[in-house]
Amino acid sequence: MDTDRARVADAFAATPRASFLPPTVRSRASADAPLPIGHGATNSQPWTVRFMLERLQVPRGVRVLDVGSGSGWTTALLAQLTGPDGSVTGVEVVPELVEQGRRNLAAFALPWARIEMARPGVLGLPDAAPFDRILVSADAGAIPAALEEQLAVGGRMVLPAATVMWTVTRDHDGWRREPDHEHRFSFVPLV
Repeated sequence: MDTDRARVADAFAATPRASFLPPTVRSRASADAPLPIGHGATNSQPWTVRFMLERLQVPRGVRVLDVGSGSGWTTALLAQLTGPDGSVTGVEVVPELVEQGRRNLAAFALPWARIEMARPGVLGLPDAAPFDRILVSADAGAIPAALEEQLAVGGRMVLPAATVMWTVTRDHDGWRREPDHEHRFSFVPLV
């Protein structure tokens, strides 16, 4: 876990939050609080993002799905963790945020990361599955089976559901769901 913490800290250092915020809130980039990015969405609190990435345990060279990519910050952080031998695909339901996230991501040399428009009524990217890691930055109220199905055997997903952060792992026998009851989390709804 210490290795994961160090790697996540390095990803944060290489990917400044301010670069993914609208100009009106950039001066507050160092605040450990969610900040508005428009269209009813927020750039998540850095502590929460760090917590989720450490739980996700992203090794180099894996395929990652970033559900609810928003401003593109988590997509860029994940790309720092996978390195160029991996791939990261962010999906977002708000067209303006897709464009914003793409612009923000383009400022970094991370050609193995991209942001796609989510298909209406479809969670994740089932046609591109399976993924080794899935990060979900919106609360579905329950763990969506549709996203569990997109997880590769040996994979890991971290997501909030009903204010609880869950880690889902998959092996040949199925899925294991582990809650963190120590903290409560508030996210926009997953639609």
